[in-house]
Amino acid sequence: MTIDYTILGKTPRLLAKVKLLPVQGHRFQPTGFSDLGPARYTLPVGTEMLLVESNQSVANRTEAACWDSATNDLIPELKGLPYIAVKSAAGKFLTSSILEAHRINSEYIMKKADASDSDFKKKFTAGIGYAGDAPVDWRKFHDALLKYDPCSLIHGCFLEEIAGRLRVTRALSGFIEASDVAVAESGGVKNNIVQPELKGGEGNVPFPRTEFVAKEIVAFFNLDLALLRGFGFATAPTQLLIALSLFKIRRFLSTGLRLRTACDLKTVGDLEIDGGISIPAESDLLAECTRLIEDKECAQLFADPPITVVTR
Repeated sequence: MTIDYTILGKTPRLLAKVKLLPVQGHRFQPTGFSDLGPARYTLPVGTEMLLVESNQSVANRTEAACWDSATNDLIPELKGLPYIAVKSAAGKFLTSSILEAHRINSEYIMKKADASDSDFKKKFTAGIGYAGDAPVDWRKFHDALLKYDPCSLIHGCFLEEIAGRLRVTRALSGFIEASDVAVAESGGVKNNIVQPELKGGEGNVPFPRTEFVAKEIVAFFNLDLALLRGFGFATAPTQLLIALSLFKIRRFLSTGLRLRTACDLKTVGDLEIDGGISIPAESDLLAECTRLIEDKECAQLFADPPITVVTR
């Protein structure tokens, strides 16, 4: 199956969802926040809801779906897609724009170890022709992001290291929520088999554990196709951003749903797309990404070599 770019070219947003279930039993552990714990909320009709995974986390997980942690590089089929690698003076891999929370705006990319501006920051600023007292040339800005890190166009970026107005809205977003939830309380104990009577957390320590059960768990995805088209790229680069976004969704659902030790989920059925649109299988999307990365229309816009190395 191939991507029907004609239909997607007339669609402002691709909205998708898929039902999930715990791989074993009924209980699951949602994401938590230090100042409020689990994110619970009630719909106006009285349904008890729970945020299982946030937009921010799903963005990070869909981006990580393209990364091979064993080789500290993109998966082989995506070789040639530009990104920025940060290495030590000795050549040891430290991080990359694919992994960093702020992506291309990471301080490891934009700053030297002494906190002065990096050579890449200077080159990027000059490349987009940025001047603080003039309008932003958005054409140059988007072209520069495509050149050095196309994923920044998909997942969004905020280059406040250069200027606060240099930002791109996230094109691909997603979250997981559960409905009709109820608390499943349990507990445990941390054992010290040598001196269980020790105090101060060093002996036996009982603890409570809060998990949840739900009538339904659903993963939602929103791909802003109008935003991707609005960047104004030629046909192949635009198709690459679409294919790569769809692949990230598929790969996350097939390999990334073990969100936590006590939150291991699986899909029930296939993705449901609003408007009756169908998208190809994961393997077909990956093959399409490979084809487009090698397309001359894309390759001529990418950095050469595609991996820009910043020494930290």
